[in-house]
Amino acid sequence: MTADRSTARGRRPGPGAQPLPGRRTPAAAPGGPPRGSARGTAPRTGTPRPAEQLRGAQLAYERARRAWDRPLTAYYLIVGGSALIIVLGLVMVFSASQVKALQMGLPGTYFFRKQLLAAAVGGVLLVVAARLPVRTHRALAYPLLAGSIFLMVLVQVPGIGKKVNGNQNWLSVGGPFQMQPSEFAKLALVLWGADLLARKYEKRLLTQWKHLLVPLVPVVMLILGLILLGGDMGTAIVLTAMLFGLLWLAGAPTRLFAGVMGVAGLLALLLIKTSPHRMSRLACIGATDPGTNDQCWQAVHGLYALASGGWFGSGLGASVEKWGQLPEPHTDFIFAVTGEELGLAGTLSVLGLFAALGYAGIRVAGRTEDPFVRFAAGSVTTWIMAQAVVNIGSVLGLLPIAGVPLPLFSYGGSALLPTMFAIGLLISFARSEPGARAALAARGAGPVTGAMTRSMRRLVRRRSSRKR
Repeated sequence: MTADRSTARGRRPGPGAQPLPGRRTPAAAPGGPPRGSARGTAPRTGTPRPAEQLRGAQLAYERARRAWDRPLTAYYLIVGGSALIIVLGLVMVFSASQVKALQMGLPGTYFFRKQLLAAAVGGVLLVVAARLPVRTHRALAYPLLAGSIFLMVLVQVPGIGKKVNGNQNWLSVGGPFQMQPSEFAKLALVLWGADLLARKYEKRLLTQWKHLLVPLVPVVMLILGLILLGGDMGTAIVLTAMLFGLLWLAGAPTRLFAGVMGVAGLLALLLIKTSPHRMSRLACIGATDPGTNDQCWQAVHGLYALASGGWFGSGLGASVEKWGQLPEPHTDFIFAVTGEELGLAGTLSVLGLFAALGYAGIRVAGRTEDPFVRFAAGSVTTWIMAQAVVNIGSVLGLLPIAGVPLPLFSYGGSALLPTMFAIGLLISFARSEPGARAALAARGAGPVTGAMTRSMRRLVRRRSSRKR
């Protein structure tokens, strides 16, 4: 009775006491904290607090960073990015070249079939290059360099070399197939230059100017001279960029680097000033009107094609400029046709794929301990990125029209084959990283090989249990 009275009079029950049956627990006072909750804490609602949002964003960022830093990221970027560029390029070559083929009295799929054949052969070269060890790549350097120089000399021999669009830099290899030796000279410079600098790096000779420049610069000047004899300024620009890339990777001092760039700039200015054709192309930078005698016709109609594409383009195959208004729609100006048919979304996708490929190449060059791999990967990346910048800059009117194809994308087997071999080099280098090698080994074999391996292990375990 005493306990009941004390409770009835309003005394607070002890810590372990339970409320009387039939009685309700008093509600919280208006404006105060709810009963049973900590004093001064806000009630739980469905909206996350700012601190929780920040913590979630940080966790998502850390998760993405860890995924991006995985050992096989560069490998997947190179394989996936190059494959998508090649496939999209085949689609655009098929779309952009039909009108050109019909105007020449050829079947509409003529250029597409040749490009598809080149892509198939290039795929074989890519797989071979990806599987060859580094020492085999280094052994190929000098034979490939000697063969490329010999073929470029043959190009300048009257009756052997062929002139296309004013440039004599082609060799006929039978039937409708032609070969441009200067494209293979890029691959030769990658392997030979990387091997040369790697051997000097191992002997600690790259701290001396003469070992940085000789014989690298004289050999490159010989190749550039043979290319410029045929009038191919665009390929010469790409090769010069590759030379600068090799010197940069070799750790050339700023004074030496600036001196070589200054000499190259003076030579380029001299070559442009002494050629009315090159001066007219330089005058078309930023042009919005064809001008007198339609000297800027190609540059302006490339801009027309991009402008008419809008956000998502007029549709695949629906380009208007490729019907005779835009010269070389399937080679030098295929990016303009892509912008007209696929719009800004299509062109940004192409740019994003090239950016991913460039990042992967830089990552491979930066993470390796092998000097040959570092020089070769950096040189390949410089080659592809410089050529893409020259081609796209020409289409956008930001650079003079140089007449170089978009790597892996434009029509041209002579450009596609060495470029795909170079992509195979990058894949081989990305696989040879210690972390990537361990990740590939941990991933195991494919489904068929893995099933066979598991069956053999079960069979061995059964036999061992029977013996016991």
